[in-house]
Formats: sequence, C-alpha cells, structure tokens
Amino acid sequence: MQEPARAGETFGHPLRPFAGPRPEGSPLETVIPAWFEVGSAVVLVLILAVDVFLAFRRPHIPSTRESALWIGFYVVLALLFALALLWIGDADHAGEFVAGWLTEYSLSIDNLFVFLLIMARFSVPRKYQQEILMVGIVLALIFRGIFIVLGVQLIEHFSWIFYLFGLFLIYTAANQALTNHDDEMANESRVIRFMRKRMAFTQHFEGARLRTVIDGKKVFTPALIVFIALGSTDLVFALDSIPAIFGITTNPFLVFAANVFALMGLRQLYFLLGDLVQKLVYLKYGIAAILGFIGVKLFLHALHENELPFLNGGKGFDWAPEIPTIVSLGVIVVAMAIAVVASVIKLRMDVRAGKGNGSAG
Repeated sequence: MQEPARAGETFGHPLRPFAGPRPEGSPLETVIPAWFEVGSAVVLVLILAVDVFLAFRRPHIPSTRESALWIGFYVVLALLFALALLWIGDADHAGEFVAGWLTEYSLSIDNLFVFLLIMARFSVPRKYQQEILMVGIVLALIFRGIFIVLGVQLIEHFSWIFYLFGLFLIYTAANQALTNHDDEMANESRVIRFMRKRMAFTQHFEGARLRTVIDGKKVFTPALIVFIALGSTDLVFALDSIPAIFGITTNPFLVFAANVFALMGLRQLYFLLGDLVQKLVYLKYGIAAILGFIGVKLFLHALHENELPFLNGGKGFDWAPEIPTIVSLGVIVVAMAIAVVASVIKLRMDVRAGKGNGSAG
C-alpha cells in the first residue's frame, strides 16, 4: 500500500521547486535543473520587459497582422517551453505546465473582457490604450506573483488549505456563471464617483500620464481612474487564478511560468479580438466549468490527503480519487472549445436573424 503523502507534499510530488534528486521510488524521478529554472525565469521577465518598453516607446494601434504574429510567437514559445520541460524533466512536468498555462490563459481572456469594458466606460482613446493596457498587465503579474508566494507558504504550512481553495473555486465558478460583468462595473463606478468629488481631474488623456498642468494648476488625468479600475480587476482575478493553478500543480516554478506565458501576448490579443471577446457570450460558462472542476479536484485531493483530526481521525479518505493531470487538461480544452464554438454559432444565428429582420422590413 502506498505511503500517504507527508505534510507539504501534494498531487504526488513535493511542493518545493525541483532543485535536487528525490528519494528512489518517488512518483517523479526526473528533476528540473536549477539552471533551467533560473535561466527561464530571467528570459521570461526580459521578454515581458521588452514588450513593456515597446508599448511605451512606440505607442500605436497594432494591425491585425502584427497582433496575430506576436500572439503566434508567444504560443509557439509556450509550446517550445513545454517540449523543453518534456526533454529536461518528464511528461508530468510538461503536462502540468500546459494544463496550468491553458487554465491561466482562459482566465486572462476573461480578464481581457473586463479590460475592454473599462476602456469603453472611461472612453480611453484607442491610441493610448496600448500603454494603459500594459500597466494593467504588469499589475496583473505583480499581484499574481504576490499570491503565488503566499499560496506556496500556505500550502507548505497548512495542508488543509486545499479545502478552502476548493470551496472558494466552486463559489467563484457559480459567481462567474451568474454574475454580469456590467454589474461589476456599475459597483466599481461608485468608487470612481467618490474620487471625482474629492480630487481634481481633467477630462482629457495624455497617454499614460497620471498628472498634468492646466492653467498653472496640477490636476489628475483620467488615466489614474483607469489604472485603479484595472488594478482592482487584476486583484480580483489574481484571487481566482492562483488557487486554480495550484489545483493543477504546486511547483512554484511551473506556477510562475504558466502565469507569465498566460500574460504574454495579452496586449496584442486585446487588439486582435477587440469587440469579438464581448460577443463570446458563452465564454464565461466555459471558464466557470473549468473553475468548478478544479475546485472539485482540489476538494477531493484534500479529502484524499486529509490531516484534519476531526475528519476520519486525521486519516485520508481512500474513496476520494486523485484526478490525473491528463484528465484536467482534457476538461480544460473541451470546456473552452465548447464555449467558443457555441458562442460563434450563436453569433452567426444572431447575424442571420438580424439580416432576416432587415430584409423583411
């Protein structure tokens, strides 16, 4: 009979980064070298830094071709990274990264949808959206980085935290399916109205500048309000995404890599998809299904590795299954595919119905 996992060990492998050999007979024999982890982290941060530099150095509206090429580059880069993990590590590492990347990418697209609403609500000129969007993406990376560190510490010291993660994701899934993003924006506008009453704002944007001078007086630009709106949105999505990724892998390196790759190309995706994201009406249900599935997976794992003394005498529940990564990957892909295809079908039906009404009139 297999020895139950010790505290700090989850999903069949230790929580700590793969930095040294494991005992013989452990589930994952292959390790990822420290040089690969450090080198990859440095390269990924540099790529994001270059993207930020280009956004502010050459602000413009990317063409469809330019956006598609950049997105293709980042997707290929992620797949090459997965192949590198397969070669240097093993199929488990590569599978966990791909599943985690797809999960975070789906949540990033949902985040992008809210970004579109924010840009529209505050009438951000399209030529300035690239700079402001990059600030939102950087804030998203910072918040996720903070929650990754916090999540790692919580999991390492409190194994029962998976119960809370699982329940939180199930609640988030239900909220995702039932809540309208427009309602969230309406609530947020109360904070904005509070700021406008107590601070001097100009009506015009000056790129990503927060303050400007009018008639010798310093005033804030609307960019400050937009940044606060983007930051609060990023914070909420970070609270959702980090428990979700820990439902796929608890390796901090893979969690970090999946999040960075998910944010890469988000700026270009914003301009490529544009209003199309808002027309993918069933996308939120696909994301809700993914979050709900991972929530159930986390809760089952918590039951399987239970250490709470008032549940089953502090022993794990043998009947609680451990869902493998390949199943998680399949659920993620199928859920997103069904949501997108159903949305496209509905969009075409709406277009045809609109044409039919027009011709009949």
